[in-house]
Amino acid sequence: MKSLIKPPATAPKATKKTKHNSAHGVEWTDHYAWLRADNWQEAMREPEKLPEAIASYLTLENTYCSAALAPTEALQKQLISEMRGRILEVDEALPEPYGPYAYCERYIEGAEHPIYFRTAHDGGDEQLLIDINKEAARHEYFDHGTIEYSPDHKTLAWSSDTSGAEYYRLFFRNIATGKDSDKVIEDVDDAAWANGETLFYTLVDDNHRPSKVFRHRLGSDPSDDVLVYHEKDDRFFCEVSVSRSGQYVFISTGMNDQDEIWFIPVNDLSAVPQVIQPRTEGLEYDVDHQVGQDGNSDKFIILSNTDDARDFKLSSTSVATPGRQHWSDFQAYKPGCMIHSFEVFKDWVLWLAVEDALPAIYFVDKNNNVSSVAFSEEAYSLGIDAGYEYDVSHFRFDYSSPTTPWQTWQYDCTNGERQLLKTQSIPSGHEASNYIARRVTAESHDGVKVPVTLLHHKDTAIDGSAPCLLYGYGSYGSSVPAGFSSNRLSLVDRGFVYAIAHVRGGEEKGREWYEAAKGAGKVNSFHDYIAAAEALISLQYTTAGNVVINGGSAGGLLVGATVNMRPELFAGVIADVPFVDVLNTMIDDSLPLTPGEWSQWGNPIESKQAFENIMSYSPYDNVERKDYPPMLVTAGVSDPRVTYWEPAKWVAKLRELKTDNNVLLLKTNMSSGHFGKTGRFAILEDYALSYAFAIAVAEPEAGA
Repeated sequence: MKSLIKPPATAPKATKKTKHNSAHGVEWTDHYAWLRADNWQEAMREPEKLPEAIASYLTLENTYCSAALAPTEALQKQLISEMRGRILEVDEALPEPYGPYAYCERYIEGAEHPIYFRTAHDGGDEQLLIDINKEAARHEYFDHGTIEYSPDHKTLAWSSDTSGAEYYRLFFRNIATGKDSDKVIEDVDDAAWANGETLFYTLVDDNHRPSKVFRHRLGSDPSDDVLVYHEKDDRFFCEVSVSRSGQYVFISTGMNDQDEIWFIPVNDLSAVPQVIQPRTEGLEYDVDHQVGQDGNSDKFIILSNTDDARDFKLSSTSVATPGRQHWSDFQAYKPGCMIHSFEVFKDWVLWLAVEDALPAIYFVDKNNNVSSVAFSEEAYSLGIDAGYEYDVSHFRFDYSSPTTPWQTWQYDCTNGERQLLKTQSIPSGHEASNYIARRVTAESHDGVKVPVTLLHHKDTAIDGSAPCLLYGYGSYGSSVPAGFSSNRLSLVDRGFVYAIAHVRGGEEKGREWYEAAKGAGKVNSFHDYIAAAEALISLQYTTAGNVVINGGSAGGLLVGATVNMRPELFAGVIADVPFVDVLNTMIDDSLPLTPGEWSQWGNPIESKQAFENIMSYSPYDNVERKDYPPMLVTAGVSDPRVTYWEPAKWVAKLRELKTDNNVLLLKTNMSSGHFGKTGRFAILEDYALSYAFAIAVAEPEAGA
């Protein structure tokens, strides 16, 4: 046992209550299924209604966790102080032009949340729109969601969640008076203004699925709102948006690997929605609108994977003939160059692509002339900040690398000039030359080369003696960017190598990289992760038994399955709200995300093969009677994405079966959900807890 962790002599022990399950002729038992509360939906909204037996067990685990980590309290405070010292107390975002105003957000000294304000282009004082700190003051948990300005600039639509369950209330604030209307809409997922009087929004159903789209007229009773669209397939979730041109409302409904989009002209909001392309198995697409050069030949710009364009391509079609048979490519498809997102302006289309795990920005004018924005670092991250305006010839992008703090640039499409607008300030100081960022490759079990991004201090000896924190995710095609994080420096400055394994399941190397880790191929993610750890060991960045692995949500599945396979490789495991009870969750179609996830993992209800695949790797179902490294596991009672009982059951089973004396800790936030604490400073407590654990299990002397 490492010196900085001293757990009480007796660990909590969950009661065993046998529940028999069967599917496809297979029978298995689940001794900890009772931790799933029958009233879990109610408890998500109101955590105090969690049944007493379950709440008592989680509280015991919390007490045990706090006692075990008590010797790290001084270290945690030091870490918080360091991380806070890298945050600019008074900070202001760049103003975003929108019509006659520039909209902006600002943090003031000591504030957890931002304030939003605007200034008129023709001068005058700034006008406060909303102070999120004031709204949050009455609540233990507070997350502000939507911030939407009406096109006539008279009304602010904003939403908040006060439990962590992601049930948002939508408010309407008169900007002139600063007061909210008494017309409040409950359980809103997202919203978009069509004009100054009309707003479209999605509503979540009893299973926390955004399945209905309504049209609301400002000032009217929400009970009179018009149902515009109802998605009846539980696999599909709805979203609403408005084209940057302001001329069309889009209703997008989709799941992981299939989309269908409808549109309504803003000049006729009562029109029946018209589908662009009916849903087709395997077809994914996204749409925006561009006014034609003559003002009449309007077209939709479409990003899709049609015609075997696995890494997506850009097409266009007349608004009058939106169907797939009319889509015409305006850029040649490039295999291996994955287009992640695109933005449409009056005279330009730009897109963010990733090739061989490195991002790039491309743009094309109406004459089909293509340009790109180039970068030189070995590993870096990019993001497009497209703003509100449609008729502009420039855009902003955000750039960072593991050693370079975030920079916001403005790029002029007409002449290629770049202008640096803002650089992230590190008040306590940051010298990029003190750090080294590298991109290395690891060979996986099947010979595939896996990119690994790493960061270390220049004074860290690369002789195998350094501890390492290895992060991974690898699901849903979500790529992990090689960007800057000031928090990580608290580990790196203590001699850690911080590494990101870009395992299959993301899209760092194109769509094939994602599809290779779906369904039966999911095990490739785990093998890639192990290969990344072994490569770091063979390259002497660290050594076996001194690697701490970290992942959250579906990344928690990655670390959970990996530690079942190769526990001896690791000094510790940090699993944040981990998706570890995969089989039981995928069999339970009442859970919010389950039906839409079948395309990712397989449907074990209908498919015996999918059942066997999931059963073979599900972390909870594959806990064995053997030694495991020290583990820190987190959960949130209000979490609708990974329900609290998944990590709770996993810890209970691990504690029952593991044969070592290593510490096993479960920390459940009893009043928040998937994303933990809110507030730019409060969230540092979660980072400090994880980092203190990593330091304690991998390098006890560093923080003693």
